[in-house]
Amino acid sequence: MQHNYIAENEYLNYCYLEGENTESTRTQYIEIFPKTIVNKVVSPDLGLCYSMNPYQGCEHGCIYCYARNTHEFWGYSAGLDFEKKILFKRNAPQLLEEKLTSKNWKPFVIALSGNTDCYQPIEKELEITRNVLKVFLQYKHSVSIITKNALILRDLDILSELAKDNLVHVSISVTSLKESTRRLLEPRTASIQKRLKTIEILSQNNIPVNVMMAPIIPSINSDEIFSVVKKISELGALSAAYTIVRLNGAIGEIFTDWVNKTLPDRANKILNQIMDCHNGHLNDSHYGRRIKGDGKIAEQVAIQFQLARNKYLKGKKLPPLNYTLFDKDQSSQLKLF
Repeated sequence: MQHNYIAENEYLNYCYLEGENTESTRTQYIEIFPKTIVNKVVSPDLGLCYSMNPYQGCEHGCIYCYARNTHEFWGYSAGLDFEKKILFKRNAPQLLEEKLTSKNWKPFVIALSGNTDCYQPIEKELEITRNVLKVFLQYKHSVSIITKNALILRDLDILSELAKDNLVHVSISVTSLKESTRRLLEPRTASIQKRLKTIEILSQNNIPVNVMMAPIIPSINSDEIFSVVKKISELGALSAAYTIVRLNGAIGEIFTDWVNKTLPDRANKILNQIMDCHNGHLNDSHYGRRIKGDGKIAEQVAIQFQLARNKYLKGKKLPPLNYTLFDKDQSSQLKLF
């Protein structure tokens, strides 16, 4: 893989978006040049779909993030390197267009992002995700987006056009309604109020919104299921889903160190309850169990979430994505970029 190191700069958490107390930390942005961008996902937990990731690594710094392990593939650590060495794919829009116009491609939902947030702070400058969305709109191809950053509202113009033809679903990650909890788990993400406002604005513009309460961590945010689902329904969200935290690979050690330092009075309780959800381990990689967990605590979470959906989201659902308008027979749109 060819690397091009661009100048390092002081990153002050993009406070104009996140509203955080600044923490000076040096982040390095590294351009990489992949030959493909769309990946086939065949996980039995997710069903058949495709994903693409304009960025590898994520400045949001969420302590539980399952994507941390993927940074080791690039020769970096799952800890600070994941947050401070951000790989970006400026050629992502061109690669997407090549895929959509390839001979054997048939329209199927492509998820932004299956790994790291496509609206992390550097996107404000690089606009890779915005240019990717232009390609989806140009070819009338469906796309699903998941993010926890209010920066998505910058692209309201494109999202609104996609939504007119049922070509887009947006998932907003909301793990808590408590700002104190958010600051602990997700130190450089958009505030809870900004995320809730994002749900409201997207919904007001007829863009279908799902909310991901992911992950649910016992004894940290597991008591908020009803309050989260109630709030996001009031703001216009059409559905909600969740996952149980699983600390796979290096994340187990990273999270254990973090929880012992950050929440020492209940660290053992939290870790033991996570293990209760995974047959005595911090992680369970078995398909069918790993996302929702197993055991009494996981069962209680599942019951609560179903009750909350039945009470606050009854009669609501995401509209099906439209695959009938896709048109690959167009001249190259690279001039857009």
